[in-house]
Amino acid sequence: MCQLWLASEVDELARRASEAGSLVASPVESETTQIVVAFDDNRLASTLFGQYGQNLALIERRLGVVAEQRGNHVTVAGPRDACEQARRILEGLYEELKRGRDLTSGDVEGAIRLAIAQGSLFDFDAGAPRTRFEEINLRKRPVRARTPGQDAYIRAMRRNALVFGLGPAGTGKTWLAVAYAISLLERKEVDRIILSRPAVEAGERLGFLPGDMREKVDPYLRPVYDALFDLMDARIVERALETNEIEIAPLAFMRGRTLANAVVILDEAQNATSMQMKMFLTRLGENSRMIVNGDPSQIDLPPGQISGLAEAARLLEDVEGIGRVVFTQADVIRHELVAKIVAAYDRAARPQSGNNFGGNIGNRAASHSGKAAP
Repeated sequence: MCQLWLASEVDELARRASEAGSLVASPVESETTQIVVAFDDNRLASTLFGQYGQNLALIERRLGVVAEQRGNHVTVAGPRDACEQARRILEGLYEELKRGRDLTSGDVEGAIRLAIAQGSLFDFDAGAPRTRFEEINLRKRPVRARTPGQDAYIRAMRRNALVFGLGPAGTGKTWLAVAYAISLLERKEVDRIILSRPAVEAGERLGFLPGDMREKVDPYLRPVYDALFDLMDARIVERALETNEIEIAPLAFMRGRTLANAVVILDEAQNATSMQMKMFLTRLGENSRMIVNGDPSQIDLPPGQISGLAEAARLLEDVEGIGRVVFTQADVIRHELVAKIVAAYDRAARPQSGNNFGGNIGNRAASHSGKAAP
């Protein structure tokens, strides 16, 4: 339990906290609290605070507190609940560093969102917030959800044979789908991973592409390759590609196949036509999982073509065994400006798209998924 102190005693308490590794709190004003959190390893504390204190600055912006670093401790001042959230964030990230894990700005952002989702410990409801987001354990490193939407997405993939991931760019749909597929392959629950996407250019014609089939499709699947090499050792990825444990299968060449004992990922599915989507979904074989990702607001199909993703998500919404997770701008984990850019475009498009699927995403996003029960 936190002790309350006069503001004049803070410096002395901070010194004692630094020696004992304890937590102290003092009210600066009637509506604010000051908390001092100390860490016993100066090197890890420096990493935690970030270069030039950038991690502390991010916490300040997101929680509306003031964080001042002094040596191996940090003083956080602001509303009581926000200070408590900042403390939980700092202590949680410090524990991750002690386990030898690297710390990125995305990890800090994820910890902030988790703390906000949990709410305040002063009005804690054990039945409401989750103590931590879902995690996918891989040989190279664990992958943890950073937002409530990502958390629902991982749970949906674990509980359903077919999952639709819908939402804007930067929400981690492809990255988490690849991570989940790798985890099943490493545990020998499936024999292979099959990666596919429509070969549709984003508003420009690339013309003839040289090389074999894989080389022609590679430019379209670059984000999937990036995720593979990020989450697996490069030599293992290359060997898996040579032995077809990881297979690149253009959507146009999927007809007639039965995909058994595999994890099948269709990326950029908003650019699949209605006929292509039906063909793809009916490839699902015994002991297989299928993950279909896309952003209905970025359709590159010719005018008059209906997006198969929008249609499939609507037709299969209430089918048992199919999960559907809708991401929003709040789930964007790239640069913090990306979420603002997505929001600006959504506001501009709303008057014109009120009746289409993309315009309705925001109206259904609060629950993230009707199939991903907690």
